[in-house]
Amino acid sequence: MNIVNFSVTNYRSITQAYKIPISEITVLIGKNNEGKSNMLKALNVSMEILRIHGSNRRSAYLSSLARRRRSRMSYDWERDFPISIQNRKTNTQSIFRLEFELTEDEVDEFKKEIKSNLNGTLPIEIRIGKDLEPKIKVIKTGRGSKTLNSKSSRIAEYIARRIVFNYIPAVRTDKEAMDVVDDMLSKELSILEREEEYKEALQVIKNLQAPILAKLSNNIKESLIEFIPNIKEVNIEIQERRRRFALRQQFDVMIDDGNKTNLEYKGDGVKSLSALGLLKDITLDKGTASIVAIEEPESHLHPGAIHILKDTIYDLADSNQVIVSTHNPLFVNRNNVKGNIIIDSGKARASKNIKEIRELIGVKASDNLLNASYVLVVEGEEDVVALKSLLPYLSDKLSKALKNHYLVIDKLGGASNLGYKLSLLKNALCTNHVLLDNDSAGKEAFEKAEKEGMLKQKDATFIICNGMTDSEFEDCLNKVVYEENILNDYGVDINVTQFRGNSKWSDRMRNVFLSQGKNWNENIEANVKHTVAESIKENPQNALCTHKRGSIDALVKTLERMIEKIK
Repeated sequence: MNIVNFSVTNYRSITQAYKIPISEITVLIGKNNEGKSNMLKALNVSMEILRIHGSNRRSAYLSSLARRRRSRMSYDWERDFPISIQNRKTNTQSIFRLEFELTEDEVDEFKKEIKSNLNGTLPIEIRIGKDLEPKIKVIKTGRGSKTLNSKSSRIAEYIARRIVFNYIPAVRTDKEAMDVVDDMLSKELSILEREEEYKEALQVIKNLQAPILAKLSNNIKESLIEFIPNIKEVNIEIQERRRRFALRQQFDVMIDDGNKTNLEYKGDGVKSLSALGLLKDITLDKGTASIVAIEEPESHLHPGAIHILKDTIYDLADSNQVIVSTHNPLFVNRNNVKGNIIIDSGKARASKNIKEIRELIGVKASDNLLNASYVLVVEGEEDVVALKSLLPYLSDKLSKALKNHYLVIDKLGGASNLGYKLSLLKNALCTNHVLLDNDSAGKEAFEKAEKEGMLKQKDATFIICNGMTDSEFEDCLNKVVYEENILNDYGVDINVTQFRGNSKWSDRMRNVFLSQGKNWNENIEANVKHTVAESIKENPQNALCTHKRGSIDALVKTLERMIEKIK
C-alpha cells in the first residue's frame, strides 16, 4: 500500500486544497515561509489521526492532545486552523485527504477483512475542528460508498496496520532531536513484545516486583488508616502497557568519535544523521509500507555532510516512500522532474521542468546547462567534440536527448578538476555521469571524488581496452579514420612500428612523433587529439575499433538508462 495523493485545506498557512502527487521520492521545494513545512506537518497530523482512530482509542487521542497541546506532533485548532478565518461561523474544520493505492493482493485482503469491494484506490477524508473530534470517511461515490463510510474505524485501522509513518521535523532543540531518535528506537524495540520468550520475561519481572509493591502498599495503608479509618485497601500497580513502554525507553546512544559521548550531548547535525540512519534498516512486517517525511534535512549540517545525507535519503527510497521539504538544490529529484512539488504562497503543483526549479530557488546555470537534466562529464574539449558526433550515431535515444538539451556533454579541462566540476553541476541540479581515461590521472581523480562523497562507482565509466594497463578515449578509435589527417596536418605517418604495442594512445603517438623528428609537448598533444576528434565528426560510422569499443558500448547503455528516467 502506498500514498499516491495528498491534499489539505484550512491548515496553518494553507487555506485552499492543492493535490500533491506522492511518488517513491517527492520533494517539496520553494522559498522560505511558503508552506513547505506546513504540508509535511499536515500529512503527519492526518497519519497520526488515522493511526490512533484506527486503534479505537479516540478518548486516548483527545487526552493525548490535551497533554501535548501546542506540540509539533498534534493538532491544536487555535494554533493550526488559519487565524484569519477563525471567526467564521461555518466551515471551521481542517480537511485532510489521502488517496491510497492497494496491490491486487491487498484488494482481495480488503474484501475479506472489511467485506467491501475496491477498485484499487482508497480515498480517505479526515475533518477535525475546534472540538478535536476527528471525523473520517471514505470519499468514494456511487454504489457501496455508504457501506464503506459506516466502516470508517475498521478501514482506518486497516490502513494504520499496513503503513509505518515516520516524521522527522527540522530539528531545532536538543529535546526535539532526541525525541525523534527515542521514538524510532522505541518502535524497533517494541517488536520484541510479540515474542513468547519476552512475554515470559516480563511475567518474571512482574512476579519479582509484586511482593515489594505489596509491602509498599501496606505501608501506605497503615500510615493513612490512622487518619482515614474507612480506607479498606491501597494498591500500587504498574500497568502492563507502562511496564512494556518503560523497558523500550530506557537506553542511551553512545558515540565514540575519539571522545565517547551520549548522543544527547552531540551537535544537531550528528543527531539528525543518527535519526535518518535508523530508518535505513527499519523492521517492517510483511505487507507493511513505510513512509518517511523529512523536513529540511539540510538543517544544521555542513556542506560535506549534506552530500552524504542526500545519498542516504535517496537510498531510503528503495524501500520507503520518501517526502522531503527543502530549499536546497542538492535534494531536488533530478530523475523525475514531476516528483518535485513547487510550493508557492501556500499553493502546490508538480514542476514542469528543471529550468523553473532553478529559477524558483535561485540557481544560476550556464546557457549550456539551462535545460539540461543529465550531464556526461569528459576530460577534454576533444572528447566533447568526438562524442557529440559519435553518440547520436550509436543511439537514437541519445541523439534526441542531445538535440533537446536533456543531455549535455561537458568537459573537465583535466581529470584533477573532477571534484570541483561535480560540485558545480550538482548545485545546478544536474545528474552526472563521468567518462574517465583508465590511467593514473583518471584513477586518482575518481578516488579523490569518491572519498569526498561526490562520486559513486555506478556513476563513472573508465575507458578500459583489452590487454592494456593504461588506456584513454583515443585507444577505442579506429586509426583508419584519422591517419590521413595526421599525415596531412603534421607530416607524421602513424603506420609504423612505434604506434603498435599496449601503451596508451598518447604515449604511442609521442613515440611516433619523436621517431620522425617532430616535437611533442602538451600543446601538440592537444592539437593532435583535436584533429582526431574532427575526424570522428566526418566519419562516426567507422570511428570505433571493433575489439576495443566495450567501454563506449557500456557508456551508451548507461546513458540510455539515465535518459529513460526523464518524466
